[in-house]
Amino acid sequence: MALPVAKPVEKYSRRGVSVFLWLPTIADAVTLKATRTELEGGTNLSAAIAGISGFTLENQSIETPDMGDDFDSSIPGSDKAEDSSLTFYEDKVTDLIEELLKKGTEGNVVILRKGDIPASKSMDVFPVRVGSQSPAYTTDNEAAKFETKFTITRRPQQGLAVPAVGAGTVNTAKKAVA
Repeated sequence: MALPVAKPVEKYSRRGVSVFLWLPTIADAVTLKATRTELEGGTNLSAAIAGISGFTLENQSIETPDMGDDFDSSIPGSDKAEDSSLTFYEDKVTDLIEELLKKGTEGNVVILRKGDIPASKSMDVFPVRVGSQSPAYTTDNEAAKFETKFTITRRPQQGLAVPAVGAGTVNTAKKAVA
């Protein structure tokens, strides 16, 4: 039997596609399934982001060697989300992001990996607490930036369906950071 021919993967760059939102609260705190209204009420941070670190879930495997084999086997262990950070371009006129993400602030970083595509199972939600916010000082010829570090406070939800479009879309939200 011949194997079916795989359809070529439609590759894309996350820049200009993925959407990063800040939602102070999500009503369904158990499943973290944000509603369309909650997404539209959030702050779109995408245009101000200069760098991203973390926002992944990793399994910490447990080694299980035994005397019956010289191969060191392992089994899945607990999951852990590494501390994460977003580096922002500093706005010379406003302090919107600095005020929104002050040290100790709790909320949710919502990532629409493939953009705002309703029903796409590409929404990730990370419940976080801001651990620090630090300006990056440099004499290099580059834009001013600051880094906000987050601790992941509980299990993130990945691969959630993006809610259906209502009256507006995330990309035109009035609270977008430009």
